[in-house]
Amino acid sequence: MTAITINLNPIVRFTDDQFYQLCRENPDVKFERNTKGELLIMSPTGGETGKRNSEINADFVIWNRKNKLGVCFDSSTCFKLPNGANRSPDFSWIKKERWDSLTTEEKTKFPPIAPDFVLELMSPTDSWPETQKKMQEYIANGVKLGWLINPKIRQVEIYRLGKTVEILTAPIELSGEDVLPGFVLNMSVVW
Repeated sequence: MTAITINLNPIVRFTDDQFYQLCRENPDVKFERNTKGELLIMSPTGGETGKRNSEINADFVIWNRKNKLGVCFDSSTCFKLPNGANRSPDFSWIKKERWDSLTTEEKTKFPPIAPDFVLELMSPTDSWPETQKKMQEYIANGVKLGWLINPKIRQVEIYRLGKTVEILTAPIELSGEDVLPGFVLNMSVVW
């Protein structure tokens, strides 16, 4: 998604509640907020990216229903990260115990928690460097495992907490490792 950055800080700095209200009052607009408090307006994805996202999400949801280890979230979910940014990964997952530790209000608004796992699927209009920065931000905020998938060049970057980025070319499958035990994504749904 191409993001447009708007800096309203000289005029107004949104509180968390005001940012939440802004998003609720504009349900057709996908907002994120970076650590500087700037608003990011995200464009919708195209058909191919939406199809891939749906296929990927289905595999995660089926695995999660079977294993009951956590909670799955689609790209509409916005999280308040520890660094103050509000981000919406294309897919994310949180261990059940961590999710259950949040209050009802925290779960209802933008959960103040970094997911355990995030996935970003590049669309044709995404900026590769900006999406890589976003993945680094996730890891710096406590995400344990992240996948950045670029279908155009058939490349996956795997981000792990405390480790260097691993780059794979045209993998057949991806493992959820110890973060998503037993999960394997067959990459034929992406390629």
